[in-house]
Amino acid sequence: MSIFHFDNTYRSLPAETFTECHPTAVSNPQLVAFNDSLAAELGIDTSQSSPSELEAILSGNIQLPHAAYIAQAYAGHQFGHFNRLGDGRAILLGEQLTPDGRRFDLQLKGAGPTPYSRRGDGRATLSSMLREYIISEAMFGLGIPTTRSLAVVATGEAVYREQIQPGAVLTRVAASHLRVGTFQYVAHYGSTQTLEQLVDYSLKRHYPHLIEADNKALALLQAVMEKQIDLIVHWMRVGFIHGVMNTDNVSIAGETIDYGPCAFMNIYKPETVFSSIDTTGRYVFGNQPNIALWNLSRLAESLLSLIHPQTEKAIELATQCIQNTWGQFESKYKQMLIAKIGFTEPTPDALKLSSDLLQWMYAHEADYTNTFVKLMHPQLINDAVYDTTDFTQWLQTWRAQLSSDSQAYKLMKSQNPIYIPRNHQVEKLLTQIGDTGDLKPLHAYLAQLTSPYNAHEPNQLLMQGPPPAHDQNYKTYCGT
Repeated sequence: MSIFHFDNTYRSLPAETFTECHPTAVSNPQLVAFNDSLAAELGIDTSQSSPSELEAILSGNIQLPHAAYIAQAYAGHQFGHFNRLGDGRAILLGEQLTPDGRRFDLQLKGAGPTPYSRRGDGRATLSSMLREYIISEAMFGLGIPTTRSLAVVATGEAVYREQIQPGAVLTRVAASHLRVGTFQYVAHYGSTQTLEQLVDYSLKRHYPHLIEADNKALALLQAVMEKQIDLIVHWMRVGFIHGVMNTDNVSIAGETIDYGPCAFMNIYKPETVFSSIDTTGRYVFGNQPNIALWNLSRLAESLLSLIHPQTEKAIELATQCIQNTWGQFESKYKQMLIAKIGFTEPTPDALKLSSDLLQWMYAHEADYTNTFVKLMHPQLINDAVYDTTDFTQWLQTWRAQLSSDSQAYKLMKSQNPIYIPRNHQVEKLLTQIGDTGDLKPLHAYLAQLTSPYNAHEPNQLLMQGPPPAHDQNYKTYCGT
């Protein structure tokens, strides 16, 4: 079949970094969602394939002779505790080469048990895979680096979680599935030679301009840190809470990966967390920058043997790199905050305005997204909280300091989404699909989320509002 144009360079790495593994066949694959625009971008031509053939391929029922079919090995600090992990329910189908020469992993998530499953069933629920499809495409629409979803195929089989649910397989698209945890695994269980090969491979795949660097490991560390800084700033810009920022969920390509217990913050509370497994609040919204730094420090530890042969010197060089590079976060974060209110220069007045607004939102439990929408489109938001004296006073000060309303509006429009995938709306949609099987609401919702910075028809603005009680009892789950 010529649907894909695969290359499988990851298999060139030492065998200890992966295990050959084939999907477990399912009883009744049915294509639930297919991302036509992404398929076109990837150069995937389905015109000569029947729906049943596509369903069979993307469920794992058909074994393609030119595919990779491997589960990748990795480790990770899960809530601060180191574990040996690996792809427990995901199998790499292959590396798709696009018409313009780019390379993307295609991975079947929920394709059955692997040697890394740790007594898991290797399956995924239909609702969790549709949720990843929705959120990942929303993140793409928001302009945030992310893995994406090519397809969801229902399996026709039951999956046992908190309750019995329909099963599904998601085809996930990523720049790669190389993680901080990949380096931790090789550093802990592999050889120095394998670690060197992994660094070389990672540089060639993601940072080819650094392949001739004098200190490749240090160059890789800095590059990954810079990507992660930009990513976390994006998350904070739109109120995204990853929910499970373990080191195995940190992509060295700088993409958002693993949409398990993720959610979007409604009212502005830095301590917001929705994940059912984050009982200590380790991954709350406001702590994400600190956790990112902690995770990147674990990457540095994994690379120490390659940074310098003398451990003390390696630690010194890694620490210096971390301190110098992470210094970019604060300036980029502040630049993001002032851009959200229309300023380009981080003057003391602009910084104070942004800080005062966050403090006001926190004190009044104002919606994070809608507060900035109110500044751009006052007619769209009719919440009484914005009629208060203190907000009016802030608004007068802000307007007096803007140098150009038109320029400020243009900048704000590029930074502040009108629509985010509101948690209650996503859950309502998933319930509706589960009850009726009707996918039309899914496509309508995705169409709106792919253009989140532009106001749509008035009757669609209901999707913009926060839920009653501000998600006080909302919980998200990993789905494993």
